[in-house]
Amino acid sequence: MMNITTLFSHRLSSILLTTVALSTLSITAQAANMTIYKDKRGQVLLTNVAPSGNFDTYNKKVRETYYRSDNNSNTSNSNTSNSNTSSQNYGSSVASSSNSRNSYDTYIRDSAQRHGVDPALLKAMMHTESAFNPNARSPVGAQGLMQLMPATARRFKVSNAWNPSENIEGSAKYLAWLMRRFNNRVEYAVAGYNAGEGNVDKYKGIPPFKETRNYVKTVMSRYNSLYKNDSSLFGNSMNASNTTPQNTNTGGAMKVSYGTSSNAAYAALR
Repeated sequence: MMNITTLFSHRLSSILLTTVALSTLSITAQAANMTIYKDKRGQVLLTNVAPSGNFDTYNKKVRETYYRSDNNSNTSNSNTSNSNTSSQNYGSSVASSSNSRNSYDTYIRDSAQRHGVDPALLKAMMHTESAFNPNARSPVGAQGLMQLMPATARRFKVSNAWNPSENIEGSAKYLAWLMRRFNNRVEYAVAGYNAGEGNVDKYKGIPPFKETRNYVKTVMSRYNSLYKNDSSLFGNSMNASNTTPQNTNTGGAMKVSYGTSSNAAYAALR
């Protein structure tokens, strides 16, 4: 964890602040949200944690910047399988307390099979988008279980986004389209669902938006720790990389392995 760095000056230029921030981060080589605070006298505090104790007078937030880690030693040359790396990077999640958390599994399973997407990924996204509330509506107008925007709903022939079956079907179509567009790189597809595929193209990966980064982390954490091994979601479904799973001697059940995307995606999220 980076230590608090304080910079006291009545008039400290933004250029100097940027230089010191980058210098500090290069030493620690860890990703961080660096925030500039001021107190009533105009003195400046540069820190990666909320001010407290002797620094609690610095209560005016001026700017917050996310700096990516330069330490990719655990990902860039890793020979670990993608599915294992994913679960290590994203940690565990708490199960949903919603009474309807399993109410849409049949729709999820059927739509996922029709469009060749991973039902566990679709459910992890639903959990994150609406917490399984079919009446959820965002401040910007996203609708239903998978929070489809009206334009996206029209694009994928969803006539009633409040209908769970249609909402899930349209979202499965969109996710399948994103997976094809981003060559089965799962985190890119998830980021595209949140921020739009244009932003993933623009930034050549997961966009540097805090909301999108948190969204991808949350979805992938829930995917790995809650849904990837949920047998109720799987029949003859496709896996997360849109490849056909192979039958093994498992008493008639289909053993499925769900890989995720390139190491560059993990590095971008750290």
